[in-house]
Amino acid sequence: MLEETFLLDQLSLLPPHEVGLAVLGNPIKHSVSPQIHNAALKVLAGMDSKFNHWNYRKIEVSSSVLPEALPRLAKLGFRGINLTIPHKVEVLPLLSSIDEQAKIMGAVNTLNFEKDGWKGYNTDGIGLARAIKKDFDRALKDFNVLILGAGGAARAATAQCVFDGCKQIAIFNRSINRANELRQAIRKNGIDQEISVLESLSDPFCGSDLPILVINATSLGLSAEDPSPINLSLLRGDIYVYDMIYNPSVTQLLIEAEKMGYRFSNGLGMLVGQAARSLEIWSGKEVCTESMNRAAVLAMSE
Repeated sequence: MLEETFLLDQLSLLPPHEVGLAVLGNPIKHSVSPQIHNAALKVLAGMDSKFNHWNYRKIEVSSSVLPEALPRLAKLGFRGINLTIPHKVEVLPLLSSIDEQAKIMGAVNTLNFEKDGWKGYNTDGIGLARAIKKDFDRALKDFNVLILGAGGAARAATAQCVFDGCKQIAIFNRSINRANELRQAIRKNGIDQEISVLESLSDPFCGSDLPILVINATSLGLSAEDPSPINLSLLRGDIYVYDMIYNPSVTQLLIEAEKMGYRFSNGLGMLVGQAARSLEIWSGKEVCTESMNRAAVLAMSE
């Protein structure tokens, strides 16, 4: 903790005209967020010179230092923050306010400094919705959605499906109890839409002619040795497969989807989409996702 406090002490007061942006996490070395955001900021600067003074960096901060880091960063001139593991939930008591949709998601990944302090948002769901539209040329509401997993990523996906008005939503997870806990966490916030918890994958959306969107919100696929989280051959109908994992770019789930002739995509679009929405909150401007996507691909190839 002393070492991390020392590292924070090395951050100097930003000049009055400079706007500091950062991603906080532990670990943070792997993050490509600075490359993604600074690429978009370069485009914004070409249209408005004030963005020449906006800069995005990554800062390693552990849970024990987070309560100290947020007020200190505000005093130094930082105005926008992204949060990654493990801060998305533990930051909630430290915020002055939380966006209503983020409350339902139960986590935040974006902070904007306002007159009363840091306000929390969650752009993961919007990033997912934008990626589905871009990659499949269909809106989330055009699908019945099967969500794999019951953790934080699954909660963001489930909530966004509710917000976007998906007709049927089902959760499949190894632990039925955790899946039920996720359903109740969403529904206790005044959501009355039916969310199913599946014990098996046999005909999850009986009688519906809508296409099925399978969203992998588990960690299965992060390692090259990981198996697919489900057997896609158990599903029937017009199937689309979206894996939130973007590194590696091809998982066993996506390999199986390709073999079966299903349309599929990895999570790179979601990564870019949630980043773009964060920058839109901070800047109030439309953001160039093409530049962010190019920067992400380049950063992950290095």
